[in-house]
Amino acid sequence: MSVFKAFRHDVPASIVVFLIAIPLSLGIAAASGAPLLSGLIAAVVGGLVAGALGGAPLQVSGPAAGLTVIVAGTIAHYGFAATAAIVALAGGVQILLGASRLGRAALALSPAVVHGMLAGIGLVIALSQIHVVLGGAPQSEAWHNIRDLPAQISGIHGASVLLGLLTIAVLLVWPRLVRMPAQASPVRWWHRSASLLPAALVAVVVTTALAAALGADVARVRLPDDLELTLPQWPDAPIAEITVAVLTIALVASVESLLSAVAVDRMHDGPRADLNRELIAQGAANSVSGLLGGLPVTGVIVRSSTNVAAGARTRMSAMLHGVWVAVFVLLGAGLLETIPMAVLAAVLVVVGLRLISLAQIRTYVRHRELPTYLVTALGVVAFDLLTGVALGLAVALVLMLWRVARCEIRAVAVAPGEWTVSISGTLAFVGSGRLARVLNAIPPGETVAVELHLDYLDHGAFQIIEDWREAYGRSGGTVTVREMHGGWFARATSGRLGAGKTTPRRFGSWSQWQSVDRQRRDAMEVGIREFERSVAPLVRPHLAGLARDGQRPEQLFITCADSRMVPNLITTSGPGDLFCLRNIGNIVPPYGAGDSSVGAAIEYAVEVLHIRTITVCGHSGCGAVRALRDGGYRPDSELGRWLLLSGTVVDCPDDEARCERANVMQQLHNLRTYPVVRAAEESGALVLAGMYFDLAEARMHAVDPGQGVVPAVS
Repeated sequence: MSVFKAFRHDVPASIVVFLIAIPLSLGIAAASGAPLLSGLIAAVVGGLVAGALGGAPLQVSGPAAGLTVIVAGTIAHYGFAATAAIVALAGGVQILLGASRLGRAALALSPAVVHGMLAGIGLVIALSQIHVVLGGAPQSEAWHNIRDLPAQISGIHGASVLLGLLTIAVLLVWPRLVRMPAQASPVRWWHRSASLLPAALVAVVVTTALAAALGADVARVRLPDDLELTLPQWPDAPIAEITVAVLTIALVASVESLLSAVAVDRMHDGPRADLNRELIAQGAANSVSGLLGGLPVTGVIVRSSTNVAAGARTRMSAMLHGVWVAVFVLLGAGLLETIPMAVLAAVLVVVGLRLISLAQIRTYVRHRELPTYLVTALGVVAFDLLTGVALGLAVALVLMLWRVARCEIRAVAVAPGEWTVSISGTLAFVGSGRLARVLNAIPPGETVAVELHLDYLDHGAFQIIEDWREAYGRSGGTVTVREMHGGWFARATSGRLGAGKTTPRRFGSWSQWQSVDRQRRDAMEVGIREFERSVAPLVRPHLAGLARDGQRPEQLFITCADSRMVPNLITTSGPGDLFCLRNIGNIVPPYGAGDSSVGAAIEYAVEVLHIRTITVCGHSGCGAVRALRDGGYRPDSELGRWLLLSGTVVDCPDDEARCERANVMQQLHNLRTYPVVRAAEESGALVLAGMYFDLAEARMHAVDPGQGVVPAVS
């Protein structure tokens, strides 16, 4: 991408991020008990230093709500000048961590603990700042804020509560307003421009203007008259205390920045983040911010996601946002001092509560990690951040051990005189008692098949099965042990338990199964038998429902017949989810071009199945596109005639990926020549999408017409 083209996208994006950064930086500084100027310094340094050096180009750094509780406690204990020194030292620790290539190590922390920590911090922020909204002063402890809240609510509040409630209302209503369709919006005449204005800025401007118009007697922002920097001072405390404070800020800031960088990676198709470089950049920014008297700096997901959504292309956007903050502080300090403190507190109340994500809670309910999340959050509120995280890690460890030791054991009579015992999961000595009870409950003299779906088998559990098998055989019964994958029982029988790992067969290819089994049987037969043994029992209820009720897929998935493309694998879908159409080159001949098989599938999908999406998915290394590009086909052959039906104009001799994406775009164009597709799309009942799968990276990309890969079509 040319510098000019990137600059054209980055400047508007940087202005949008700057507009968010001003109120949030002031609010976070106020909530931390720090000089308001320190929040603005952190925003400038985060943009310029972390933006220039960072390994995640589209991430925007600055003061973050996630560190507010820690910073507030540090300031209360040591004073702000000493806190600035601690921040600078924490930056040095981050640089060492990044230089040691430990960037990814921070991601080993359970996400449930991290998000629980942020939820607890958000609740602490909201509990403290609601007192400011109500015209009072926050307490140092969350419990004290909860205790004093009823009295604060029942007191006399004056204009501050009106301004605070209005701020919260604007913050909640504005995003819904700008997300409305333009024709339904009450601000239709400037809807597109309004959608670029961040809610925090609109809320602060509206309520500040109202306060000025009413002449409200409320506390307002106060900046130093000469904008003098607070220079750091060595804390007057034992070295052990200082070390704990430094490591706490360094580790929490590192984890938050790295998680934000990973999240931002999922929002765009540009270069992936270098986490070690990002950690070094965050450390450098914190060192500079601390030396200048600023708050700690982290990567901030709110500003970063806004940056991506606003169209940023390079790191220039993050850097420019820091420039705009600096210019505004130098030239517009008088405007900042008109903002009521209750307004900034209201912004922080909403920001804090948004750290408690209902979507994340639902995710942890599904994954059975809600106890870890809740214990961490409540621990942060009830005690402090380190105690809350320690409690959350302890719960996560207990749950992990419980799952490791958990095993599903089922004994079912499949026919008169025949039993199947299915054992799944991790079979260790702690489950031996339950295993023995299930096995001993099987009537004597039967034919028993023991099916093992094991991730691990220890000697104690193996001995239970082996002793029971021998005893059951002596009593006249027959026992057959079948392993679906892993080979744990076979290795234990041969005295090699734990002597290596094997590939789970259900995920292996036919050739791998042949190699593992060391047999010369037909590979497909091996695969079918493996399906019937290990997969069929799991999917049979679902398939039975589909057989009874019929198929209702929502998507027609058109892709190449290439054997490396496995649609259900790369879309994580199952039976009944995709209506698939595969052919050489994922080609859709234009309507009436002479091939009826593709047209029949399209019409059946749209008119009979009423699918809502048609996706054309190309892939890297496509032989059909390569043949079109290089002329590697005979026009008079069946293959040649088929390829010519694609209509793809190949004009990218040195860029194979661009040719493959161009082919996808052409097939989307061909789809729109079908009357049923065109009518459904125009009515809003159908969406067409282009995708591109990179085989080497196992990564799916959206094919965007704005990327300059649209083929020349008539």
